[in-house]
Amino acid sequence: MTPLTPPVPWPRLRRPLVAILRGILPQEAASIAGALVEEGFEAIEVPLNSPDPFRSIETMARLAPSGVLIGAGTVLETAEVDRLADAGGRLMVSPNVDADVIGRAVGHGMVTMPGVLTPTEALAAVKAGASALKFFPANLLGPSLIQAIAVVLPAGTIVGAVGGVGEREFAAYGAAGIRTFGLGSSLYRPGATASEVREKARAVIAAYDAAFPMAQETLRADG
Repeated sequence: MTPLTPPVPWPRLRRPLVAILRGILPQEAASIAGALVEEGFEAIEVPLNSPDPFRSIETMARLAPSGVLIGAGTVLETAEVDRLADAGGRLMVSPNVDADVIGRAVGHGMVTMPGVLTPTEALAAVKAGASALKFFPANLLGPSLIQAIAVVLPAGTIVGAVGGVGEREFAAYGAAGIRTFGLGSSLYRPGATASEVREKARAVIAAYDAAFPMAQETLRADG
């Protein structure tokens, strides 16, 4: 299957974990993103139904190291993709599969992760040029169903589990071949302090490394 638009590849992150900061305030963006990055997160998403999300994204993108993906979630319109690009965002996450939205994001050189639920949606997202797929809500699908759908996808498709998934579920999803996760309320809730987020992030990173020790060994061997 050849995508309508050549996709931007999913980056080789040390840990493919996306921190979802729904409800974050712009004045909290620097401290909370800083805590996440220092603990090992390399991808951060600010859903667009958060207060003044593009301001938060701009702050994070300006301060984050070059290898860290900062972007937006709940992206529904091409105009929002353009605003995300203006804010310096490099990650576009959507709850649905919209070829125009994905194509606009790819045109801006963004990594894309549209939300899917069925084989039809997953294959349509791949065809549109998605970098990775966000199976949502993962807690209702479960690892076995996601694994069954992944079988019909092109080899090498990055499959992520998002929604009701936390560090306690890493092992179960890992057994189904899933290594990529989006973490929301288990990591951040509105009003949380940077120190609270840091503590949760540290626990998540430790749990991920325990669940996928071979992945960490491979990265260390590759330098």
